[in-house]
Amino acid sequence: MMKPILLFILILISGFSFGQIQNSIEPEKIENPIHKNHLNTIVFSDKVIPFNNMKETDFLKSMTFQEEKNFDIRVFMDNSLVNYLHQLDPSLSVEELLKKGNYQFNFFVDEKLIYTENLNSGAGTIDQKKFKTSFRIPFLSTKNEDSWGRYLWMRFYFANGGIDALEAGKHTLRIEIKPYLKTSTLKVGKTIAQGEIQLNIPKKNVSAEQIAIQKIRPNSSWKVSEEKFNQEKIRLLNQKIAENRFRDITGIVVIKNEKLLLEEYFNGYNRDSLNDTRSVGKSFSSALMGIAINDDFIKSENQSLKDFYDLKKFNNYSSKKDSVTIKSLLTMSSGFDGNDEDDESPGNEENMYPTDNWVKFTLDLPMTENKIGKNWNYFTAGVVITGDILDQSVPNGLKDYADKKLFQPLEITNYKWQFTPQQKPSLAGGLRMRALDFAKFGQLYKNNGTWKGQRILDKNWIKKTFTNYFADHKDFEGYGYLFWRKVYKVGNKEFESYQSSGNGGNKIIIFKEIPIVIVVTAKAYNKPYAHSQVDKIVQEYLLPAVYN
Repeated sequence: MMKPILLFILILISGFSFGQIQNSIEPEKIENPIHKNHLNTIVFSDKVIPFNNMKETDFLKSMTFQEEKNFDIRVFMDNSLVNYLHQLDPSLSVEELLKKGNYQFNFFVDEKLIYTENLNSGAGTIDQKKFKTSFRIPFLSTKNEDSWGRYLWMRFYFANGGIDALEAGKHTLRIEIKPYLKTSTLKVGKTIAQGEIQLNIPKKNVSAEQIAIQKIRPNSSWKVSEEKFNQEKIRLLNQKIAENRFRDITGIVVIKNEKLLLEEYFNGYNRDSLNDTRSVGKSFSSALMGIAINDDFIKSENQSLKDFYDLKKFNNYSSKKDSVTIKSLLTMSSGFDGNDEDDESPGNEENMYPTDNWVKFTLDLPMTENKIGKNWNYFTAGVVITGDILDQSVPNGLKDYADKKLFQPLEITNYKWQFTPQQKPSLAGGLRMRALDFAKFGQLYKNNGTWKGQRILDKNWIKKTFTNYFADHKDFEGYGYLFWRKVYKVGNKEFESYQSSGNGGNKIIIFKEIPIVIVVTAKAYNKPYAHSQVDKIVQEYLLPAVYN
C-alpha cells in the first residue's frame, strides 16, 4: 500500500499539473502549407485574400506605399495568444490572461524603433485569442474596414512619428509582435512573429501657393500685428498640411499681444466658416456659470443639486446625490456613474443622445463610491446639467442670457448652438463659430476677463478656472473648470496653458505666462491622432515660430 505522505505529494503534484493544463488551451491545428512555411512570420500584401486561397506570390517584399490602396499583414504563429500569455504567468486563468494581456506591436523604420503599443486587452475576439494561430490585420482598406488594426496603424503613422520616419524615398518597415501581460508589473514575452517590407514613399506634389503664408485680409475685427515671426517654420507647417501629413486641419489663428498675427485656412474652409468644435463648447458653460454667479443668479459653484432639483423624483436616488455640487460638475468629479471613456459606463454620453430628456438621463444615473470632487472621469452628461441649471436660473433662459452677457460684448454675431431635445442650448458641445470668434473667447481669458475695456468675467473666476484640481492624475496634465491644463515644451522652456478641447483636434489655447492665444480648428473626428497632431503643430511649429 502507498504511504499516506507519498500519496499526498502525488496528489499535490497531479493537482498542480492539472491546474497548469487547465490554463492552457489546445490551439487550432496548423495544416495550411503556407502557414507551415511561414511560422513566426509576418507577411505583407496589397490584396484581401481568404486564408485558404493564399499563394506565395501574394506576399510582397516591396511596394509603393499609397494610402488609397489596400495594405494588409498576415501573422503566422506556432501557438495561440492565450498560450503565449500562459507562459508568462501559468498561475492565471484563461479569463484573467485575456483580461490582462494581448499582443505588443513594435514598428521599426530603417532599423529604428518608432512606436511600441501594448494592444488594448479588448482588441480582438476572445475565440481568436484562445484558438487562432494566424490572423489578418488590415492597416489600410479600400473598403474602409472598421478594425482595431486600422486604428493601430493610425496611431503609429499619424500620432507617433511613423509618417515623419516614412518621408519620401525608400525605407524598410519591420514589425515585431510579442505577447504582453500587465499585472502588478509589465511582462513581455519573446518575439512570436516578425516581418519586413521595403516601402517606396512617393513625393507629394504641392504648389507654392499651398505652402505660402496666407495674407490677413482686412475687416477681421482684430488689429493686425506687425511683429516678426519665423516664416520658414510656418511654410514648413503649411507644406505638411498640404501634403496631408497633418490631417483635416481647417484653420489656424494666432493672437499675440492682443493682435492678429497669423490667420490661415485649409481644406475648403475660410474666415466665415462655422467650425463644429464639439467639446470646445463645454468651456463656454464654465464662462457662463461664472457670469451668472457674478450676477447673483446663482449663489456660488458650491451650491448643490438639491437646490435646483427634487432628486427623490429621479431613479437611483441616494443622499449622496444631494451633495453633488456645481463645482464637481465643472471639474468632472461629481461621483455619478458616468465615464465617456468607458463604453460599459451607464452614463457614457453615447447612451444619453438617443434619449428624449438628457437632464433626466443624467439625474437618473446611480452614484459611484468615488468621493465627490476627488475622482476625475470625463462626463459630458454632467455638463448638460450645468446648462440646465443656468437655463432655469437666469432671466429669459440660457440662450438669451448667453447672447446678451457673452456673445454681444465679444461682438460675436454669427454662431450656432447644438440643442437638447427640449430645444435648450446644449453645453455638452457642438457650438459652431468662426475661428476668429473662438479667438475672442480665448483672449477674454488672457485679458483676465475684460474685452475692449469692458469686464465680462470676474478675474477671480478665471483664477479658479485655471487651477489644476487633479495634479496627481497620471493620464493627463491637469483639469480646471471645464478647461484642460497642458504644458508645451520648446527647447528647455516650458509653456503652461489652459485650453478648450474638442473631438477632431479643436482647441482654444490660452498661455498663462506669454501673451499668446492659439486657435486650431479641425475635423479629424474620432481619429486617434486628432489631438496629438495638433499638439505637435503647436509645440514644433507655431510656438517656435511666433514666440521670441
